[in-house]
Amino acid sequence: MSLDPLILSRIQFVWVVSWHILLPAVTVGLASFIMVMEAMHFFTRRDVYLRISMFWIRVFSVTFGMGVVSGIVMPFQFGTNWSRFSDVAGDIISPLLAYEGLTAFFLEAGFLGVLLFGRTLVPAWAHMVAALMVALGTLLSTFWILAVNSWMQTPAGARLVDGRFEPVSWLDIIFNPSFPTRLTHTVTGFYITTGFVVLSVAAFYLRHNRFAQESRLMLSVTLWLLLVLVPLQIFLGDASGLVTLEHQPAKLAAIEARWDTESRFPLTLFAIPDEAAATNHYAIDVPLLGSLILTHSVDGSVKGLKDFPRDQWPPVAPPFFAFRIMVGVGFLMLAIVLAGNLLRRGERVFQAEWFLRVCQYGAPLGFIAILSGWVVTEVGRQPWTVYGLLRTADSVSPSLTGWNVALSLLGYIVTYAIIFGGGYVVLARIIHSGPAAEEAHEEVESGRPAAPVRPIPEA
Repeated sequence: MSLDPLILSRIQFVWVVSWHILLPAVTVGLASFIMVMEAMHFFTRRDVYLRISMFWIRVFSVTFGMGVVSGIVMPFQFGTNWSRFSDVAGDIISPLLAYEGLTAFFLEAGFLGVLLFGRTLVPAWAHMVAALMVALGTLLSTFWILAVNSWMQTPAGARLVDGRFEPVSWLDIIFNPSFPTRLTHTVTGFYITTGFVVLSVAAFYLRHNRFAQESRLMLSVTLWLLLVLVPLQIFLGDASGLVTLEHQPAKLAAIEARWDTESRFPLTLFAIPDEAAATNHYAIDVPLLGSLILTHSVDGSVKGLKDFPRDQWPPVAPPFFAFRIMVGVGFLMLAIVLAGNLLRRGERVFQAEWFLRVCQYGAPLGFIAILSGWVVTEVGRQPWTVYGLLRTADSVSPSLTGWNVALSLLGYIVTYAIIFGGGYVVLARIIHSGPAAEEAHEEVESGRPAAPVRPIPEA
């Protein structure tokens, strides 16, 4: 039996990354949410903010630990499975990953212990600063990782010398054409994902008449934040599309299943792309809307896949369907947020059973959008590792055998099943125990009675 090490290496990377990205999708947002709660407690001295913060710190600590364990595998794969890529692009990739360690990891390692265990050991302002530094560390980690990935999407600031990339301008490498929009789009997506997790937990408590003060505050504050973030995300997605149109036209053609170069073209809401015949079956089109959305002009045009060599076509079906899933989920989240804010009058937002049920079961929406966006970005980049310059087939380690990768992939599947299965059980127990457990913990640790629960006005 013959096993292709290239295909298996790609499957292995997909397995590792698709599980790992679920964790930064919530830890980046949670770190900032905790920082806001810590600041609100510091400046207002209202104990409800403290209880909310301490509850989410427990959730954050578990997800952060899972993220470290699941994420450390990825850079190792550059050496084990993608050594040719590491050799050709190492002078660019390695320094950027080192900057992540010197900035993000140092901040997180230095202040995470204070955030987790220093509540009664340091002044209140120092604990708030620790929360700020951890939040900043998660954002810096996102910054450097996206700098690496964006450079692979739209390489700039480097030149090929004897088959290796050499840096010419680090500013151009880091702030490559797709980096600004991809950074803001991704971070906003992480915040939205976290927001829907917080909404889900708050709605769960409200439906079961538990922790009313904390859950009402979490639901109200998060709905206000999402009212800004979700429309902003739609705008940032449009900006990313314009960058893709300019710098990765083959990817855009695959996303929209456009085979021929044309202007005044329709928006294809649904179709079954047929790569072999270079056509769409059962297409549902809206006239002119495609050119208007993609180019911001009714007369705009985009290049079709037939204008590119056949061996440079990305797979069409995965980015085509993933993009529509991502956009559909985005508008569904917008509808939920608008409905929640319209229900504020008379505090119906805290009492409407249908809305609370939608919020409770809406926790996966952000994760679905993140995974769909990742498929659009990474599958649409194929067949390139470094877009237009280094093929994925030329990046895999030459000494690999199919059985090598199959065995390691099996090991990763088992290991990740244990990590994420065990992590889910622990997180479920934390959420079931709720903020009140944190209040009792505070009382034990501080040696003073926990603050009484007082009614608060709507946030």
